[in-house]
Order: sequence, then structure tokens, then C-alpha cells
Amino acid sequence: MIAASMKQALSAAALVALATPLAQAQSAAPKLPDAVASDPVTLGWMVGSPPPADKVVRFADGSAYRFPQTRWSFSNFRQLVPTKAVPRGSAPPSALPRAERDDLDAVIFTPLGGNQPMSWAQSLAANYTDGIVVLHKGRIVYERYFGVLEPETPHIAMSVTKSFFGTIGATLIAEGKLDENARVGQLVPELAATAFGDATVRQLLDMSTGLKYSENYADPNAEIWAHVRAGSVLPRPPGYQGPGTFYEFLQTVQKEGEHGQAFAYKTVNTDALGWVIRRVTGKSIGENLAERIWSRIGAEQDAYFTIDTVGNEFAGGGLNAALRDMARIGEMMRNDGRFNGQQIVPKAVVDDIRRGGDKALFAKAGYALLPGWSYRNMWWVSHNEHGAFSARGIHGQLIYVDPKAEMVIARFASHPLAANANLDPTSLPAYHALAKHLIANPR
Repeated sequence: MIAASMKQALSAAALVALATPLAQAQSAAPKLPDAVASDPVTLGWMVGSPPPADKVVRFADGSAYRFPQTRWSFSNFRQLVPTKAVPRGSAPPSALPRAERDDLDAVIFTPLGGNQPMSWAQSLAANYTDGIVVLHKGRIVYERYFGVLEPETPHIAMSVTKSFFGTIGATLIAEGKLDENARVGQLVPELAATAFGDATVRQLLDMSTGLKYSENYADPNAEIWAHVRAGSVLPRPPGYQGPGTFYEFLQTVQKEGEHGQAFAYKTVNTDALGWVIRRVTGKSIGENLAERIWSRIGAEQDAYFTIDTVGNEFAGGGLNAALRDMARIGEMMRNDGRFNGQQIVPKAVVDDIRRGGDKALFAKAGYALLPGWSYRNMWWVSHNEHGAFSARGIHGQLIYVDPKAEMVIARFASHPLAANANLDPTSLPAYHALAKHLIANPR
């Protein structure tokens, strides 16, 4: 435990540094233990009655965000911070038939920028995978868990959360309950004097807003850190006087540049969208997710949100869920929004996502590993020959939908570095190789 004198000495920047690997996301990769050496079961985090002092993971001292402790904490957030449930409802779980295959671990691909082949099995360890499920034609063909993650255990989904609320926002538009051209300040007057005031709902959904807000995880002064501290996602420094909630932080965001000129990935857009959804529906974002999606897909487990000090759910990245339920969401999207015997998301919404957004606006963001991609309704659209699209979160969280291969991949991970650029070289070609293998070798 950090001594009281040391606590007093911690600055805001120091607390951010405690949040490694988040603060190291875009800096040079340090030498880190591999997936086997960092296995949380092997290391014995939080084991014992009580655990030894050097094996305790805490929120307040930042250790919950330090690698390798993250390999335990990402599967155990409800033990560390306040949370709010997303009920699965009382209906029985929907079926996910099993047709497991023993030939997928040996699928070979070449990592982006590399020249040495790698197998599917090797890629899982390379990306510090905590759990992965592959569906083919709606059946589980591959399922693995590592470390402390179990089939029944919720894991932090990080920014995969955004795609769920992009989908809900687009659904409200399709239902005529929300105008995509409406100004955010008209819908949420509290945001009228902020950078969001003259942005449209569509610009929120596609993240083409002009905001003074940096998502550079390597910069301890980036606005992302003030945002997540306001929402109690990270511990606050002694004497903290900043915004006390997610919504209070939203009211401080200032404009930089013009809206609609370029794609710029900024988590704060999703929290603003969440406030719009809440204002339009009269229900919290968690209630919206439960009523519109979670209770209808036949989820196996309740999900839950991390929340701020007044109970606002973190729309930008606070959902925790079980892996097979994430796969169910992917299968619903693969099937045009239909799943568990009902139309859950309008087909028009899924079609809009699959068509993608403005490639020229996306290109301005400079994602070297994602050429030709776009962003629509908070989903990442590849525009590859299979029409693949995905929900993506830092440290390796993912739902990947390949319509041509009739394949869905759901993955949780605890990669030591945050940005997906650290995983994409050994993930994106692996998914595509697996898809091609399933097409060529149907069973």
C-alpha cells in the first residue's frame, strides 16, 4: 500500500504514469514478460486469505492499471470500482450450437510488415489473449480461455462499448425518435456553450467533430486523462478539483477546428452521444442497452458498467460482459440485426454500418495499418473483399464480423500496450486467414 506521505507527493501526471500500460500506448514498447510469464494465475494475484501484500491489486494506488496486474484486473473490475448491472432478463439463454474444430490452431498467416509466418495459436499468445470465441455459421467452432478469465466471467470491453451505443443511436434515428442532423446543443442544452453545441448527432456518431481533446495515451497531459479521472475510471490525485462526473467534464470541452472535416477518434464523443440518448429516451444508457439489446439476445450473463460518482455509466468504454455474449452481439450483426428469433436492430442500421463512412475523412486520421477503412456509427469498417467490420477496444478487446466467411470472432485481451496498432499486425491478418480457411474448408 502506498504510504500517506507518498500519496501526498503524487501529482496528476504521476497518477497517469501509474496507469501503465495506458500511458505507454504509443511510446516505444518496453521489454515485457510474455503471455506465459505474465499469466495472473501463475503470478498469484489476489490469491490467499488475505493475499500477500505484494500480490494485492488495488484501484486507489493505480496498480489495477499496471501490467501485469491488468491481466487480473481486466476480468475483475467489479471488485475494484462501483458498477451498475445490465440485466440479462429472465428468458433462457439463446442457443450457441457447438461444432468445435481441431484444425484452426495451425492456420498460418504473415503478420503485417513481417516476413516470418505465424500460426493462429501463436497469435493468441502474442496478443496476450484472455479469451476468444469463433463462430462459423452461428456455431462455436473454437473457444479458449487463459489466465483468470472463465466463460462466466465478465471482462472489460473497453471501447467495444462505443459500438453498442453507436448502434442504439442509429436505431433511434431509424425509428424517427432522433434526427441525425439535429444539433447536440438543441438536444442537451447543458452542452450548447461547449464544442458539442453546434455539432450534429451524425458527427458524433461518425466522430467527425472538431474538439480540443487528445486521445494520445502516451501524453500524460492529454485530455483523455482528465476525462477518465472525472468519471472515476482512474484514481484522482490528492486535492483534486476538476470535474466530478462524466457529464461535468463534457461541459468543459472546447472546440478546435471545424466539425465534419476529418475523422478523429475521441472517446468523449460517445459520452456526449450517451447523454443525447439519455435525454431523448428518458432512460440511462445502461437501461437502453438492457432493454434494446441485452435482454433480447438471450445473454448468458448480466453485464455491468463502471460508473462515476453519481451513477452515470461510462458509455465510452465501461461495459464488462461475458465473452460468449459478445459473440452473440456479433452474430446478431452478421445476421442483419436479427437474432434469437427476433429483429433486435433494424436491418437498415446494419446495412448502413456495413456500407461504412467517408473514407476520405477517415484517411486524414493517418491510421497506417488501416488503409481504405472507414468509421460509421462507431463501428470500424474494413471495406476488404469480405466486407468485414468490427468493434474495437484498447488492449485487444474485439468483435469482428466477416459476412462473406459467415464468421464472428469475439476476443478479450490484456495486451500491455493500449493502442490497437500494437495488436493489428498479428491480429488483422490472422482473422482474415482464419476466414479464408473456413470458406475453403467447410464442415
